[in-house]
Formats: sequence, structure tokens, C-alpha cells
Amino acid sequence: MEKRSLFRQEAIDNFKTRWLGQALLIGRYPAWIIVLITFAFISVLLFVIIFCDYTRRINVQGEVTSLPRAVNVFSPSQGFISHSWKQAGERVKKGDYLYQIDVARVTHSGNVSENSLRATQQQTDIIKGIILKLEENKEVTLSQMTQQLAQYESAYRHAKELVESAKKGMIDMKSTMDNYAEYKRRGLINSDQMTNQRYLYYQQQSVYQNLNSQMIQQGLQITSLKGDMLTRATDFDNQISQRRYELSDLQRRLAEMDATGTLFVSAPVDGKVESMSVTQGQMTNIGDSLAQIVPAESQGYFLVLWLPDSSIPYVKVGDNINVRYEAFPFEKFGQFAGKILSISSVPASPQELSSYSNSPQTQQTRAAQPFYKAIVDISHDRRLSSLTLTTGMKAQAMVFMEKRPLYQWMLSPFYDIHSSLMGPIDG
Repeated sequence: MEKRSLFRQEAIDNFKTRWLGQALLIGRYPAWIIVLITFAFISVLLFVIIFCDYTRRINVQGEVTSLPRAVNVFSPSQGFISHSWKQAGERVKKGDYLYQIDVARVTHSGNVSENSLRATQQQTDIIKGIILKLEENKEVTLSQMTQQLAQYESAYRHAKELVESAKKGMIDMKSTMDNYAEYKRRGLINSDQMTNQRYLYYQQQSVYQNLNSQMIQQGLQITSLKGDMLTRATDFDNQISQRRYELSDLQRRLAEMDATGTLFVSAPVDGKVESMSVTQGQMTNIGDSLAQIVPAESQGYFLVLWLPDSSIPYVKVGDNINVRYEAFPFEKFGQFAGKILSISSVPASPQELSSYSNSPQTQQTRAAQPFYKAIVDISHDRRLSSLTLTTGMKAQAMVFMEKRPLYQWMLSPFYDIHSSLMGPIDG
């Protein structure tokens, strides 16, 4: 006997095909429309991949600087700023005072530097008085000896005249005595007259010898006096030189003592004060930065970038770059234009990198990477004329490198595989 269901078969089929939810039924698109849309999409994609290109770019760190660079002024000693003469933005000349640093020490007896300066200054005054007195004594002594020498020379000239006169008289007496000898031989005079004439001749000869001895003695006195004058002048000069040496040593000690009390920090070059790092009353240590001065011959502000060695083959002088300054957020100010002026031919040394505040920091866990210094001209962007740039301002630059079609970038992994599978290259 056939078993019959409780419900009709039509009701059961209707229940199975009934929707449990709501659905929107639309008509089917024709196949040719779907094929056309797919072909158009693939065509556009192939066109973009083949004919469009992309430029690889990197972000590098840098900072604003002036050419020539700003001169840093450092503290020569530990102390506190007792006075400040200049403000940022002011013009200065070489030698103008910037700061006064008080480095003095105070004990129970008072300020050590001031007491030492006072005592040394007194010694200096005493030495100066001694030198002045020695110079006066030298002048008086040499003046007296010069007068004495003049008297000796005058007496010597007078004695010389007397000697010449006595010599002439002696010659005349000799001639007369010879005549008397001839007269006696002829019998014109007697022996007493001849003897008397000889006595007169020898008397005149004795007078001549005495005068000549006096003249020689006076000449020796003149020579001796000249030697004494030279000796005394040398003695005075030696004493004065010794005192001046002592004075020079005291003045050196005075300068050193003065430096232990108060130091003046002056501008090393002509230019404009870029920044004053400390204020009056602030403590400083040896080597602390006190100020930055932009030299007067500065050509303006430039950007210093540090390019990795992997970018050097693709970056050249004259390339344009985009610059972002940390002081001027790009969300508000946007990016600024720059143009590369120069690229160093050798990597920057660690000493050069350390002299910049925003230079790349090499990690200790990897090998040091070489960086090349690039100078960028940022003066062409007019928006910077309304903004204030300062030395050391940090910046980030987008440097554009090689330009390739998109399909080459997509196939670059296969290029790497091909390069790794190649054998030796014959040169």
C-alpha cells in the first residue's frame, strides 16, 4: 500500500524554493559589455605600466648654514657671565667685547685676584721708578764726564801748542849753538860765552821734554776717560736692561693674574651676531658655546645635505630637490624648493660630520656608511623671504634619483636574479 504524505507535493516544493530574506533582482548585463570593460581596464593598465614612469627618491638629513660658516665663540674658562654687550642680530667688528666672565676666587683675606694684582702693580711701579732713576743717573754721569773730557781735550790742545813752540825754540837754540861753535873756532867768542849758550840750549831742551811729557799724560787721560765713559754707559745699560726684564716679567704675571680674575670674550671676526647662547649671571664651563657670529663676507644661507654613497651615481649638480624645515611644518608651510650647487668628491670625515648638529649618526652595530657633503641653494624660494632662517636649523630633503618606466621597476627583482646568475665579465 503506498504511503501518502500529509502535505501536497506542490506545497512542499513551494516551501523549498521560497526566499528566506529580501533580494533585489536585476537584469543581466550583456556579455559584450563585460568584455569591453575588461579590455579597457587591461589596456589602461598596460598603458600605465609601459608608458608611465616613476622616479626613485630618498629622504636625507641636513641643516641650514652660512657660507662661510658661522664662527663659534667658546668659553676660555669656568666662571659666570658678569656682563654682556651684544644681542642677537647686531653687527660687530673684530675685537668688540661680547661677554665679561668673572673667574675670581674669594678667601678670608679678600679677593685673591685683586690682592695679587695690587701687590704686583706696586712692584711694577717700583721697578719703573728704579728704571727712571737709572736713566737720570746715566744722563747726569755721562754729561759730567763729557764736560770733563772737553776740558781735557782743551788742555791737550793747549799743551800741544806749547810743545810745538818749545820744539821750535829748541831747534833755534841748536842752530845758535852750532853758530857759536864756529865763532869760537874763529876766535870771535870765548869759552864762557860758548858754555853759556850750551846751557841755554839744554835748558830749552828740558822745557820741551817736560811739555811733551805733560801732553802725552793728558792724551792718556783723555783715552782713559773715554774708556770710563763707555764702561759706565755699559754698566747703566746693563742695569736698565735687567730692570726692564724684571718689569716685563712682572707685566706678564700681571696679565696672568688679571686673566685669573676677569676675562673678556671678544669677537674674532667682523660680522653679525647669529645667536647669544648665554645670558648675564649664567655659569659657564671651559669649552661651552657662548655665541655664533656670521662673517661679514657671508654669501647668505645654504642647506648642507649628507648624501649616502648609493645615491651619488644618480645625483648631480643642478638637480632640484624638495626641502622640509622642522621649524616650518610642511602641513602648514608646505615644501620648499632647493637646487644642488656642489657635491664633494670624497666622503666626509668623522671630524667634519661631528662639527654639524644634524649629521647622520652611525650605529655601533653596523659598519660606518660613507656620506658625501652637498651644498644646496635655497634662496630662490620667495616664501623664505618672509621667514627667518638661522644657522643650525634642521631640515629634511627629498632627493630625486633615477627615473624608470613602471614595468622596469616591476621587473627589477628579475634583474637582480639575472645579475646573481651571471658569470665572470670579460673586460
